[in-house]
Amino acid sequence: MSAFWITLFLLLLAACTLFLAAGWRQRQASTGDRDRLNQRFYHQRVEELAQDEAQGVVAERPLMERELQQTLLADIPPAEAQASHRSSRWILLPGVIVLVVVSLGTYLKTGGLAQFTGWMQVRQAYPELRARLMDPGAKPLSMEELARLQLGLRTALQQEPDNLADWTMLGRLGMVLNNAEIASQAFERALQLAPNDLALKQDYAEVLTRSSDPQDNRQATLLLKSLRKADPQNLRTLSLLAFNAYGQQQYDQAIDAWQTLQGLLPAGDARHAMIARSIEKARSAAGQQGRQLALNVTLTPQAEKMLPQDGVLYISVSDGVSPVPVAVKRLPLSHFPLALTLDDSNAMMPDRLLSAQHQVAVRVRISRDGSATPQPGDWQGQSAVTPWDGQQPIAVEINQQTP
Repeated sequence: MSAFWITLFLLLLAACTLFLAAGWRQRQASTGDRDRLNQRFYHQRVEELAQDEAQGVVAERPLMERELQQTLLADIPPAEAQASHRSSRWILLPGVIVLVVVSLGTYLKTGGLAQFTGWMQVRQAYPELRARLMDPGAKPLSMEELARLQLGLRTALQQEPDNLADWTMLGRLGMVLNNAEIASQAFERALQLAPNDLALKQDYAEVLTRSSDPQDNRQATLLLKSLRKADPQNLRTLSLLAFNAYGQQQYDQAIDAWQTLQGLLPAGDARHAMIARSIEKARSAAGQQGRQLALNVTLTPQAEKMLPQDGVLYISVSDGVSPVPVAVKRLPLSHFPLALTLDDSNAMMPDRLLSAQHQVAVRVRISRDGSATPQPGDWQGQSAVTPWDGQQPIAVEINQQTP
């Protein structure tokens, strides 16, 4: 910061020096020009008098020359006048003051001093912010601190333009801060340094996928397809490809990528249900909605009298052969009779979709305490194994109490 103020002081000093030098030079030049003009006039008159005397026009040349000399001496200011003239140079001092005040005032108003001061503070805080980010046990950085870290990182990269780790970090910070421009530029630079880095390519594809520019989306599609071709079973590539295709309304490609992803996930992975819902959403958007099971649930009068206040309704659909449900749904207890639907988004496993079943058996249970495990006193009902073509509704009456 001191270097900045020293530079500013030197620039102002140079401007004031130039201002004063120009003013003094102009005044000196004007005085010198007048004296030279008077001398030239005197010598010209002397020559004219000599010519007039030679021609017999004038007879008193010495007297007239003395008069010219007296006139010339009268035009030359005395020493006191010259001293007064030099002292009048101080009249330039108000101009110097105005120059300094206007220059400083203009800079403070429009020169970005506040931004410069903030940048200096960020530079000083950058090492600490970076250390906190790298420390798993440290307090997480706020969004404001992440923005300051991003600025500090960009400053550091000016000194180390080939630092791959910092370019990667800058790109990921841009993603967190939703700054697509910085993220894209950072990943492009990082890929120049490491063109075969898979994670960088995926990060860059994600930035392009999030972009609102259709050209960026199409570029992401090409990049992701090349990544899938190189590694067909990469989970992140498949997920990004599905999301990218869905955003461009290429629903068939999105469904294909999600179904491939489902087949690669281990059984019991929590992502199965989310992917199933995404597939159903894509099918619905494409007008290809899978078959849905329409269910009507009723109560016997005795069960209705014993409804728990905070009960939970559990619905499970099986194929009538395996005890493992094909689809499940959990709902807060509501009014009866109840009408609802189940579809593939409620499937338990990606390879056993509800829409693929040709017969179903439905079981409905009211849990008094919300437990997924049946408890004594719970009310339940079950349908028979019923052929199902995806059209006809299934009715279940809750009429039994678990002993």
